[in-house]
Amino acid sequence: MPELPDINLYVEKIDERIRGQCLENVRISKPFLLRSYAPPLSAANGRRISGLRRIGKRIAIGLQPDYWLVLHLMIAGRLHWHAAPASINGKHQLAAFDFGNGCLTLTEAGTKKRASLYLVKGADELASHDPGGLEPLDCDCTEFSARLLRENRTLKRALTNPRSISGIGNAYSDEILHAAKLSPLKLTRKLSEAEIHSLYAAMRATLGRWCDLLRAQSKDDFPQKVTAFRAEMAVHGKFGKPCPVCGTPVQRIRYKSNETNYCPTCQNGGRLLADRSLSRLLRDDWPDTL
Repeated sequence: MPELPDINLYVEKIDERIRGQCLENVRISKPFLLRSYAPPLSAANGRRISGLRRIGKRIAIGLQPDYWLVLHLMIAGRLHWHAAPASINGKHQLAAFDFGNGCLTLTEAGTKKRASLYLVKGADELASHDPGGLEPLDCDCTEFSARLLRENRTLKRALTNPRSISGIGNAYSDEILHAAKLSPLKLTRKLSEAEIHSLYAAMRATLGRWCDLLRAQSKDDFPQKVTAFRAEMAVHGKFGKPCPVCGTPVQRIRYKSNETNYCPTCQNGGRLLADRSLSRLLRDDWPDTL
């Protein structure tokens, strides 16, 4: 799922292209995408763009005077920019937004159709799409600590819960925890004050660095490769590969369709964390260390 650095880049690049433009027409090829009925989607046509913003992992496109198109890409949704109106007849084509200077299309790969589009009117309706998570690049350490300690959860869950922290998912939570040298399964209320400060600093540094890196890689182009797996990442998607800090093979915890990657040496004192499926199978034979 595109996370804060990817969504921020989408917002910046779309804003550069459509701010002040008129949305001439919205075309939808897959009816499941539209999740709202009032106001009707046709009410968006002919309105001028007033601005864009990120709401968690959602993209909100403002339309004058007070309408908003709210897009949630979920796992496989992606956006594309075309210089002219584009066809949406393909299998993965969901929608097109036509402007005088180009066309923004939405696609979704895979069979699980989860992407969504809403048209809402007014600040209250827009706020209903905000899960309420703390903005990680705007909060101070005191605010972060209070939100982190509000519930006693694993650090992995605390970072990826959209009602706690905004915009962080599976990929960047792995990178943040590796940078902070903290186990993904450590409980929030077991953290020392020094560990909270370390996690806060790692979160801001990791997300800031990736925002800058993706912006530099994109240059003036529209983002073409939005993925949770990047060569520059330290541990996410790197199972079995050496940790860039200590050389220990990166390990993983698998649960349903999710996978957490971590370095046992850097993050857990050299000890392996239980893989919820394999460790249950091996029971007493599950090793404590590599």
